[in-house]
Amino acid sequence: MMASSISSSSPRTVEEIFKDYNARRTALVRALTYDVDEFYSLCDPEKENLCLYGHATETWEVALPAEEVPPELPEPALGINFARDGMKRKDWLSLVAVHSDCWLLSVAFYFGARLNRNERKRLFSLINDLPTLFEVVTERKPIKDKPNMDSGSKSKNSTKRSIDGPTRSTPKPYEENYGEEEDEHSETLCGSCGGNYSADEFWICCDICERWFHGKCVKITPAKAENIKQYKCPSCSSKRSRQ
Repeated sequence: MMASSISSSSPRTVEEIFKDYNARRTALVRALTYDVDEFYSLCDPEKENLCLYGHATETWEVALPAEEVPPELPEPALGINFARDGMKRKDWLSLVAVHSDCWLLSVAFYFGARLNRNERKRLFSLINDLPTLFEVVTERKPIKDKPNMDSGSKSKNSTKRSIDGPTRSTPKPYEENYGEEEDEHSETLCGSCGGNYSADEFWICCDICERWFHGKCVKITPAKAENIKQYKCPSCSSKRSRQ
């Protein structure tokens, strides 16, 4: 089952390994946030030992562990479904997130076994710039959009939603590099993928929950945003439709 996520030429450079890590992480963020209801239902305690996999194709899967011994890759935590009904949902998701963080690191450094000391350090630095799954699930690093409003100008007008890095500075100052500056803006996280703010990317803010999103994550372009009077993120839109 894991074989589908392993290419014949495994990632070898720091950049290739980080790209693989980021793709798997994106898949797991989605499983634990946007697709959480589906993920929760798949983890039936009555089933056999199940694992949560994040694939390099940015897709996630709840499945039985690999049958190969030893497996092609380090395996994620086994039997995550057994604890589901014995814990509060949020606590269980946090537990899965912690184990998934460990798995992501183990896969990355499995691929990076032949890297030298400086390359390993650079790989971890790239990984460490992203919030962990645990931080995303528990909102341990809150999205700091409110402290960054300039005199509240971004809270109630249409321009505050469509930010294209250098062209708009009303919301969080989008000039900072999250890897370099010790600034609160560096902790702005995308509500979809959990990734940090980057000044060269387009972002949009939900008028309902006030979370920020990469435009590409919610399929909104700068041109499309200009014509949106009140933007609702996918999560808020689905909540409204269920009510």
